[in-house]
Amino acid sequence: MDPAASGTLTAESFSLIALFLRADWVVKAVMIGLGLASLFSWAVIIDKLLRFSALNRHADQFEDQVSSGRSLEEIANEAGERPRHALPRMLQAALREWREARTKGLSSDTQAGFLIQRIDRVQDAIIAREASRVEEGLPLLAIVATASPFVGLFGTVWGIMGAFQAIAIQQNTNLTVVAPAIAEALFATAIGLAAAIPAYIAYNKFSSDAARYSGRLEGFADDLATAIQRRLSDRA
Repeated sequence: MDPAASGTLTAESFSLIALFLRADWVVKAVMIGLGLASLFSWAVIIDKLLRFSALNRHADQFEDQVSSGRSLEEIANEAGERPRHALPRMLQAALREWREARTKGLSSDTQAGFLIQRIDRVQDAIIAREASRVEEGLPLLAIVATASPFVGLFGTVWGIMGAFQAIAIQQNTNLTVVAPAIAEALFATAIGLAAAIPAYIAYNKFSSDAARYSGRLEGFADDLATAIQRRLSDRA
């Protein structure tokens, strides 16, 4: 029996499970949708936490190798033919352009300038692909962060409309009639905020992390261009 109909309300009547089971089917659909959105956003959050941690850890290790004084060719060979991370790919791409240009000959400053331009274009392409890869999932966090409060508000409005209908039908403004329906409606808003707040915080954090990582790649690309220019100067 519905506790509101029997006039007996207990603490169990306002438990999360009771509020969900007693809610209107529209409010239930809102709650389920928000719950799934929150689940997906948390999957993205955990994935991004692990991914950025691994990317920065590997970048630290690789930059230490590059700055250790060893030859760039040796470090590139140790990375393997198809390295997973961006920094060794950038190094290998720069050295590949250098070897091809040296094979064809660098007899003028114009040819040297073309070499630096080719290296810059290759590095920019790698950085763009890597930036796109690390930003995967962020649009989902943005959608959850912006849409969840409004979806929850829709569930709340619908639930409150049901509460007023119950008042009109029963012609009774007693709290035992109004309170359960209002609690169900507000529960939808609470779920919407619970989904939106972590997604909003995570989106801003990971957007900043992605920008910093892209800047790190661009700085490494500048260092590679400087190293190639130094080699060109030594050959002059």
